[in-house]
Amino acid sequence: MSSTFLKDITPTLVDWRRSLHALPELGFMEYITTYRIGKELEKMGFNLYIGKEALLEGSRMGVPSIADLESHEKKALDWGVEESWLDKMRGGNTGLVATWDTGEQGEHVGFRFDIDALPINESTDLTHLPSKNKFDSNEENVMHACGHDGHAAIGLGVAKYISSHNDQLKGRFTLLFQPAEEGGRGARAMTAKGWLDDVDFFYSGHIGIQSLPIGTIAATTQGFLASTKFNVYFKGVSSHAGMNPELGKNALLAATTAANHLYGIPRHHDGITRVNVGRLIAGSGRNIIPEDSYMEIEVRGETTQIALYMAEKATQIIQAAAHMHDVSCTIEEVGVTEVVVCDEALIPKITNWCSSSEFIKEILPVVSVSGSEDVSFMMNRVQEHGGKATYMLFGTELDYPHHHPRFDFQEETLLAATEAYICILNGGSREV
Repeated sequence: MSSTFLKDITPTLVDWRRSLHALPELGFMEYITTYRIGKELEKMGFNLYIGKEALLEGSRMGVPSIADLESHEKKALDWGVEESWLDKMRGGNTGLVATWDTGEQGEHVGFRFDIDALPINESTDLTHLPSKNKFDSNEENVMHACGHDGHAAIGLGVAKYISSHNDQLKGRFTLLFQPAEEGGRGARAMTAKGWLDDVDFFYSGHIGIQSLPIGTIAATTQGFLASTKFNVYFKGVSSHAGMNPELGKNALLAATTAANHLYGIPRHHDGITRVNVGRLIAGSGRNIIPEDSYMEIEVRGETTQIALYMAEKATQIIQAAAHMHDVSCTIEEVGVTEVVVCDEALIPKITNWCSSSEFIKEILPVVSVSGSEDVSFMMNRVQEHGGKATYMLFGTELDYPHHHPRFDFQEETLLAATEAYICILNGGSREV
């Protein structure tokens, strides 16, 4: 029955993905994206909780500047977002939660789908499928380069199945369309709102990460690292570089000193560590001592303790670099993720439920990954309250890695991923 549904919905899944891909938005500025997803869910009959109703405003991290938010809010209005919707999202409170109660006693099942894009200029090369088929990004330096456009489309496909097969399902369903996954900023704010406190089973997942054949899924993953993201501001004193260099205090040198030494943090014997300086901005001219500099960095660790170790060492190095160059510094924590541990008890369930599906060809029990995921907050909250949670992978061949200007995925994976969740919905209802 699900195969008929999937064949019928395939053009819509692709259209959802492509239309979202063409108009990407960065974290906590997904005003149009939230609205478009919400209007589809509204037509399906879901109860919707939008923006401030969906997340705890004070728990957000790394919120964009007021100027950026106001600019994007105006753009959303000009695009056609209704004022009543925008009022619920103003100030960077994007994303939404959709709930459904079948009316039949059963488990409470939660799903997370991330919706934000990345600050990357998408390739215009015509060998790049989105450019060739004219659904590449319309936004300068903003791109869906991690598959979140696909995740949102999959979420809508799952929602469509729930709404059209209510009489075959049992229990309650909560679908979280989460903002600001990139940088580990959005999940904590949704989790803090309490949506997951009584969830029995929680599922999320990702397109790609590893290059796997279409139709391959992984029931669980292992290897996500805990992480902390910092914005760093150095403040020095400007001066003429030729006539009075001794009066200057060079904020650029402080930043570069810190950047160089961050990569010298001793690795930890208990597990994997990572550090990256992703952005550094400073200076205004060759004959001017730079007064200000700005740096974006992240550190990661295999365990919570190792991640804390990396964050502490990074902070020490940044402060020491500022002291060395006699400048001040401000360190702002703008994102964080936790360690992820999937429930192995879900492996045989997912394997059994998906074994007779049409679009899923192979079910891997576990796949090792790296990187970090702020879904960790959601999974950990579910598990702390006695529920079970997993993070899945949905196979696609990857010609280019995630976060690359030519990143793309095979759209057939939309069917396999949606079917995997449908099998979970049906399997869970049968077991109740």
